[in-house]
Amino acid sequence: MSRCPIVPLLARLVLPLLMGLGLCLGLSRPALALDAGQALALSRGGTSARLQALHQALQHPDARLAGFLGALLDNRVQIDGDTVELQQGGQWVDAATGKALTPGADAQPVVNNNYLRKQFSAARAALHLFSADRAERLLAVQRLEGDPEALDAGLVEQALQHETDAGIRQRLRLLAAAARLRAGTPAQRLTAASELASSDYPAVRALLLSRLQRDGQTWVEPDAAVRQRIQASLRAIDSRLAWGERVGMLFSGISLGSILLLAALGLAVTYGLMGVINMAQGEFIMLGAYATYVVQSLFQTWLPAWQNYALVLAVPCSFLVAGGVGVVAERVVIRRLYGRPLETLLATWGISLLLIQAVRSLFGPQNVQVDNPPWMSGGLHLMANLILPYNRMVILGFTACVLLGMALLIGRTRLGLFVRAVTQNRPMAACVGVRTARVDWLAFGLGTGIAGLAGCALSQVGNVSPEMGTQYIVDCFMVVVLGGVGQLGGTVVAALGLGVVNTLLEGVAGAVLAKIAVLGMIILFIQKRPQGLFALKGRSVEG
Repeated sequence: MSRCPIVPLLARLVLPLLMGLGLCLGLSRPALALDAGQALALSRGGTSARLQALHQALQHPDARLAGFLGALLDNRVQIDGDTVELQQGGQWVDAATGKALTPGADAQPVVNNNYLRKQFSAARAALHLFSADRAERLLAVQRLEGDPEALDAGLVEQALQHETDAGIRQRLRLLAAAARLRAGTPAQRLTAASELASSDYPAVRALLLSRLQRDGQTWVEPDAAVRQRIQASLRAIDSRLAWGERVGMLFSGISLGSILLLAALGLAVTYGLMGVINMAQGEFIMLGAYATYVVQSLFQTWLPAWQNYALVLAVPCSFLVAGGVGVVAERVVIRRLYGRPLETLLATWGISLLLIQAVRSLFGPQNVQVDNPPWMSGGLHLMANLILPYNRMVILGFTACVLLGMALLIGRTRLGLFVRAVTQNRPMAACVGVRTARVDWLAFGLGTGIAGLAGCALSQVGNVSPEMGTQYIVDCFMVVVLGGVGQLGGTVVAALGLGVVNTLLEGVAGAVLAKIAVLGMIILFIQKRPQGLFALKGRSVEG
């Protein structure tokens, strides 16, 4: 009887496919169970014996091994005779079988020294390399990159064989190279040293440096060719890390400059365009921060499901609160003092003291907590030593939006036209029908409202307290005077320039000396160019 030729053909095609699929599933999942002997060996004995048991367990990891290592790290394991007991919730269970039991009177807790805890932590992170969740695997890689000396080479090689994500595979290759650098043949160590030149992580740099040390009269790395290759890799890593530090410092300077710009924009209106020396500008910043805190508290109490978006509503609220208080201050006090700068200075200083005391009475003298929403938490990881925080990036974008709105308001709207007319020639503006008194309180409210927006932004990067505005008032005046009185473009250049210069000097001389040096440079610059970077006519100039 003849056989159908299709059957052997299917057998030749399907059986290898099924065998390969079974092999992949077997490799991607733990093969053995965590038996009582393994649990006892991991929990009892000296450091070397327990580490040997750990390496044996990692050769065929069980699904429960990561959880058991976590329990060891959390001090939730004890030994009762030859039984290892694991605390789960409010009861004790057998670590091998999972059955609930009652501990005996002689049960002793398992104690782990710092070296064991380090090894257990690294092993637990390595076990997560086999997770089905990409985010969990990426987090495990990042943890292992922070301590490459505690790597288990076998687990890393297994994870590399089964990893499908290109980005994680590249990082696993570097981890495998770090493992070979410590325990490979001279040829493997030479190749590993070359591969590690593409790593940006400071921990890898420390590992390479450790191979160039001497252990008594001998080198830790005995091969001269490998040492030479390690030195070349170190030079390449140092070059990239230096660029990361430069970019990070530049971003920090621009970020600081954006905060100064946001805080000084309001003063650029009240002082630069209106000629009012407003010593309470910092307190209007503080009002905006506290308005943000109040909005957040209301959302947490009444709309907890929407509290992550409280900051969106806090933006207009901080503008309205600070701007409203500014309008009241202008109508009650400041409008009577135009043309008398000394009296205006003293009056606004008194207003600042009044606002500080009012906030102390309402909220107390201690700092209040304003949380970052989840979408502003974390940062953009560009390099090992370069992380751009999301909250700073959002503030940069927010500052650009406020600046654009200010430019459009002053240059393209009827209110902006009136403000510029009153600034350049108040009597003539009044003669052609401009209601100068109304322009005054609108402009002053605009300036203080922008200060409130600055407070809303600052609440996401610093402490919120009644005295928080005092640390910005001097910097705000420096920015406005350096940029040129009444010139918004000059305010932008001065704020960003001061932010970058101050950040660069802080890295060399410290925060206090950097501030003194910046102030000295501004004084010398104003002596040579009193009108600032950009000159513009204004009421104070013509007076």
